[in-house]
Amino acid sequence: MNNLEKKQITTIAAISDIHSNVYALEAVLADIRHRGVDQIVNLGDILYGPIAPNATYELLMAHQDDIITIRGNQDRQIYEATTAEITNNPTMDFIVKDLSKKAIEWMRSLPFDYHVNEDVYLCHGSPTDDMTYLLEDIETGQPIVRNDETILALLGGIDSAVILCGHTHIPRTVMLASGQTIVNSGSVGYPAYEDNLPIIHKMQTYSPHASYALIKCIETQQGKQWQTEHIKVAYNHEAAASLTLKNGREDWAFALKTGRVAPV
Repeated sequence: MNNLEKKQITTIAAISDIHSNVYALEAVLADIRHRGVDQIVNLGDILYGPIAPNATYELLMAHQDDIITIRGNQDRQIYEATTAEITNNPTMDFIVKDLSKKAIEWMRSLPFDYHVNEDVYLCHGSPTDDMTYLLEDIETGQPIVRNDETILALLGGIDSAVILCGHTHIPRTVMLASGQTIVNSGSVGYPAYEDNLPIIHKMQTYSPHASYALIKCIETQQGKQWQTEHIKVAYNHEAAASLTLKNGREDWAFALKTGRVAPV
């Protein structure tokens, strides 16, 4: 679902990178319910993971009227997967078998990005590429915040006051010289990973907590100000880790329990 009707919004809860972790999503949605939020936005990478893809989809459908959702790169990878890619990737095979056709078609229908209103813009990676890290350079193998000039170039002309993104799993708020605020909400369901594209690098939050962000618009005599709060929610990460072990992913289990990439 996408609730795409424009409306007056004061407080947004941004969630991203659920990665099939229904346990973390349930805890985050429960936490959001107590915080007077006007709108929830979901920034993608929703159902890819060796935990509970279809249960995660069903939980999101139960809240579909409250959530604006865009797609991430791994949502796209699910519905674009070839037979060979599915056969050679046991995790993808599990995901495709677990998901209903309706769930896969739902992912296919999601927009790449979205303007919530004149102030707030949503993307997964960057405004032009769902695989690009908007805020971080990873040439050293670890995330380092890019300079303003590079970030502004990656925005590709998007001039919204607030840009909400995900993809890196690292909660972060950066204010640019342009006055724009970029918020990465972190990952609801997968707090650490290692990837080899474009080079080998690690993203780690060093705790098992589920992450999301609150973004509040405050009206002042000087105009609008944007306040960000990064929230860390405890949940039953042991249960999530147990399912990943059943599906042969010890690396995911270690990450879910520790917020760290498993040692070699």
